[in-house]
Amino acid sequence: MITLAAIAAGFCLFTTMVHLVSLAVVSVRCRERPDRLAASAGAPPVTIIRPVCRIDNFERETLASTFALDYPDYEIVFCVARADDPVAAIVHELMAEHPGVPARLLVGEDRRSSNPKLNNVLKGWDAARHRWIIMADSNVLMPPDYVQRLMRRWRRDTGLVCSMPIGSRPGNFWASLECAFLNTFEARWQYVGETLGFGFAQGKSMLFERGVVDRAGGLLRALGSEAAEDAAFTRLIHEAGLRVHLVDTPFEQPLGCRTFAEVWGRQRRWATLRRTTFPLMFAPEILTGALFPILAGIYAARADGHSETLAVGLLCVLWFGAEALLARSAGWHFPARMLLACVVRDALVPALWVEGWLRHEFNWRGNEMDSRRPHGDEVDAG
Repeated sequence: MITLAAIAAGFCLFTTMVHLVSLAVVSVRCRERPDRLAASAGAPPVTIIRPVCRIDNFERETLASTFALDYPDYEIVFCVARADDPVAAIVHELMAEHPGVPARLLVGEDRRSSNPKLNNVLKGWDAARHRWIIMADSNVLMPPDYVQRLMRRWRRDTGLVCSMPIGSRPGNFWASLECAFLNTFEARWQYVGETLGFGFAQGKSMLFERGVVDRAGGLLRALGSEAAEDAAFTRLIHEAGLRVHLVDTPFEQPLGCRTFAEVWGRQRRWATLRRTTFPLMFAPEILTGALFPILAGIYAARADGHSETLAVGLLCVLWFGAEALLARSAGWHFPARMLLACVVRDALVPALWVEGWLRHEFNWRGNEMDSRRPHGDEVDAG
């Protein structure tokens, strides 16, 4: 007869093995590659659309990186809703400093939907001159071979290439906690999903061919089907019989200082959106952290008369030490204090999972939104 202790031991062993295998998969995909990719002869022209809103940490640096790309033919289309937004002045300064790079700043809020980010991007989409389009958030730091890295992952069956953000330069512990969520946790599971054939979009950096979106009825119709643009793109690509691929070395998002409320609010919003759009994939997320495996290991050790302290120590090495090795091989931020951030993160995972099921409303840059409402619905512009 199987005892409760045996079940606990089996659960602990299984989840720990899944954890280690996932880390091994990502360490192969994301191992640090120092060589810069050169643009191939005849590389197609690209439009880079960057929606901007307010000034984030490192804003000037991340936007300036758009002008320093080692790519032969690209244009930049910045989009801002209001002319008096402080970030507009930074964009104007950068365009003046780099007159040799084709760049425009489009101003205005095209309120064709209730999603403010989508409204901001639509004018950029309409103005894009090229067939190949990249949409990138303003806080993404672009390396010189940014376009090449995205293009390199394009295959015959590809509908979208994207990159999740990799947190860097945290200014305090809460920013380190955000690194712990972004890097060896969320990025890891996204790579595992792609490896298993369940690739899904991440809205930070997305490369696509315009015809795929046009055949789906255009950007407004494509993105308006879901509360989050990355979820909408995922559905669009899958319905077209194509696949979402990830870059081999994801791009950096420098963080600076964060508050706990900022980190918690962002993670809660993302949990709500994942549960709304892909509930079956969201359901097992509660088991992805170390909390329940460690509790199960403690129970099994106690029942079998073994040292609970030894069991906890061994499991912490296997869970968090292995994450540190992944970060080291990928070149991601992971000093010793990140171990505490990972412990806090995994303690929060069950609470975020519960919040994801219970909440529908969330706040995005001062805008109250509801995950149950398709944000492509037209709204009164008055």
